[in-house]
Amino acid sequence: MLEKVLKKAMECGLIAMEDKDYTRNLFLEVLALDAPEGEDVDGGDLAECFEQLTENAVHRGVCEDTLDARDRYAARLAGCVTPHPSRVRDMFSALEKASGPRAATAWFYKMCRDVDYIRVHRVAQNIQYTVESPCGELEITYNLSKPEKDPRDIAKARTAKQSGYPKCMLCRENPGYAGRVNFPARQNHRILPVQLAGEKWYLQYSPYLYYNEHCIVFNSEHVPMHMTEKTFERLLDFAHRFPHYFIGANADLPIVGGSILSHDHYQGGGYVFPMEKAQTLYEVEATVKAEVINWPMTCLKFVSWDYKELIRIANRVLEAWRAYTDEEAGIYAETNGEKHNAVTPVVRKNGDVYTMYLVLRNNRVSEEHPLGIFHPHADLHHIKKENIGLIEVMGLFILPGRLKTEMAELKPYLMGRGDLPENSPHREWAEQILRESGAAQQEDEAEALIRREVGKVCHRVLCDCGVFKQDEKGKQQLNQFLHTVGMQIR
Repeated sequence: MLEKVLKKAMECGLIAMEDKDYTRNLFLEVLALDAPEGEDVDGGDLAECFEQLTENAVHRGVCEDTLDARDRYAARLAGCVTPHPSRVRDMFSALEKASGPRAATAWFYKMCRDVDYIRVHRVAQNIQYTVESPCGELEITYNLSKPEKDPRDIAKARTAKQSGYPKCMLCRENPGYAGRVNFPARQNHRILPVQLAGEKWYLQYSPYLYYNEHCIVFNSEHVPMHMTEKTFERLLDFAHRFPHYFIGANADLPIVGGSILSHDHYQGGGYVFPMEKAQTLYEVEATVKAEVINWPMTCLKFVSWDYKELIRIANRVLEAWRAYTDEEAGIYAETNGEKHNAVTPVVRKNGDVYTMYLVLRNNRVSEEHPLGIFHPHADLHHIKKENIGLIEVMGLFILPGRLKTEMAELKPYLMGRGDLPENSPHREWAEQILRESGAAQQEDEAEALIRREVGKVCHRVLCDCGVFKQDEKGKQQLNQFLHTVGMQIR
């Protein structure tokens, strides 16, 4: 098995022939072996090899038999063939200079997959499908790539010594880190320095891809998410250097922001989202080409070759929106000293032209909606309760993995062949589906019905999160806001 790993690592360009003996010895140390076992065999998938070597280590008592321990051990094995950070940086720079940014990111992406930092086999377990909606096609994923926590690991985490290093999973100190209970090993993790608006940031890929070449761009310092004029400059800088990628930022407030607000970061990648395919709803008079797109979440779209003008416009909208109150629309800039308005920006470059999307957000809560007024409402929580971040805003829904089992359990009921438990979170929803659509005749018909109805829920989520609704009243309210930044709907 070990020779199989070495051969495949050479085929992938991770190590040179001159590194073979040295790398074998690194593996022997990790495996707690004095000499190789087995014969030379053909190369295969490295991730599968690491899994088999881990299984062998568990069998020999070298690795604990918990999910967390297995993952840390597999990362340690992968680290033996992962090129050093300086080599990764030099290879990337040389490729970018010789063949352009697309070739450089393609190489880096492949390397991260080869060393199993990007968990390709786990990502493949996700269930993905598309559904038609009033705003176009929506994309849905049941997230099965992150396995459930092992109860033994949970128990250990309670008594584990707390460490502040690294400060979070985005910090630049992560590559090479051995991990600990409740913090992943990162021996096979690599990051690349990128200059944005004169500052040092880093580029990495997400280990659990939600879309093609899902990358994360993070500040070299552990500073909280905070949106300023500089944010838009950084996003445009990134799009200029990597025009084959989009780049976007989560809002910098709880509820409407992402899951990590403690470390300033953006997300990007080689993917076109449903929101970007939306048609024009209203044209807008502005100093650049501007429109409101036909999307349930209020989204302004600005298009221009003038980089500096886009920064100026985006900042003007941000500052005006932060201070904006419209009581009739339920929008308050601030209550009890807490700020509520934020934006979710997305940038892309096509040729010489930049496109910037600004989605208006508000995180106010009420007695009726304690998790958020512009957040999925309570009747949708059986499907989606979590924050609606950048990815969902653009029409790709990452839904909990539990839905795979729960939706399968709905099929017999929707075919009129059984009942649901009284405590099923989907009972009321399923009863309504049955009343409106009637019983499905075949299992594939029931599956199609469930997917269509999940799609309706996701569309409703976007509608709930929209600050100005897509009706005449919402149009007037939006126009009132646009007047505050010197724009208006035509």
